This record gives sequence, structure tokens and C-alpha cells, in this order.
Amino acid sequence: MFFHIVLERNMQLHPRHFGRDLRPKLVSKLMKDVEGTCSGRHGFIVAITGVENVGNGLIRDGTGFVTFPVKYQCVVFRPFKGEILEAVVTMVNKMGFFAEAGPVQIFVSNHLIPDDMEFQSGDMPNYTTSDGSVKIQKESEVRLKIIGTRVDATEIFCIGTIKDDFLGVISDPTS
Repeated sequence: MFFHIVLERNMQLHPRHFGRDLRPKLVSKLMKDVEGTCSGRHGFIVAITGVENVGNGLIRDGTGFVTFPVKYQCVVFRPFKGEILEAVVTMVNKMGFFAEAGPVQIFVSNHLIPDDMEFQSGDMPNYTTSDGSVKIQKESEVRLKIIGTRVDATEIFCIGTIKDDFLGVISDPTS
């Protein structure tokens, strides 16, 4: 789920930033450029926790910009198969529902929802048990298990299930 790793990045800095506060400007630009992004290989970069090393800059011909190799520590969020997450339902339809756990979008197919839950269409589409005691609708909090992930260059998508012990609705927005 959350990992603390060391990454490297080449940062370009304009000559107007050269001077006493070169390093703080570089770190500030690094935080602005990197935090909140997703690398398919490492996951979502949540926060930079420290800068280990700023290497010697290399002047780029014709521009005056200088490229600095920066080695930094960061916390990343990467979901993996078999992980249990708590998520908020964002959309419900007859095919299943979508939920979000932080920056990750998770789809739960109607085949991965317990058999005793039926889809109910209307103003507020939902999945409801036959006795009406449990309801999954928009803004519901659910505990689910990730059974598959797909990684793109800038996004991570997951498939989940609630058809297992101790999984399902945690809280209902109507209560």
C-alpha cells in the first residue's frame, strides 16, 4: 500500500534562480512537479520526505537552463493484488459500481457482489439485499479486496470484489 522509496529526477532550473537560495528553489520545484503524480512503475507519489543529494548542474546549450540530477526520498501509494482497502462509492450502475480509495479508482463488477444483492434503478441507483438491510449507493463506504490491477504510464486502475468474508458496506450515507 504505502512504501518509502528513493527516486531520482533531472530538474531544470532557469538562471534567474541561481544564488544563495538555489537548493530551496530546486526542492520547491521538485515538490510542485512530483507530489500528486503517478508513475506506473512506482505508484502515486504522496509526499517527498527528504532530498538526499543534488548533483552538479549541466548547462543546456542555447537555453541557459541548468539540469540538476536530484535524488530524493518519497512516500508512494501502490495498491497490489490481494490487498484489502476501504473505499467510497462514486458511481453505481447495473454493471457494478466504481469506488475510490485515495487516488485509485476501483471497479467492482456485479458478478463480484454477493448474490443476495439486487440492482435497483431509479433516482439513486443502488444494490440492495432482499430484506433491505444493506444498501450500496453513491457515497457509501465499502471494504473491498483488490483482485487485479492495470498500470498505465500515469494511472493505476483496479478490479475489486466484496464477495468474501468481512467485506462489504461499512457505512451508509443515509444513516
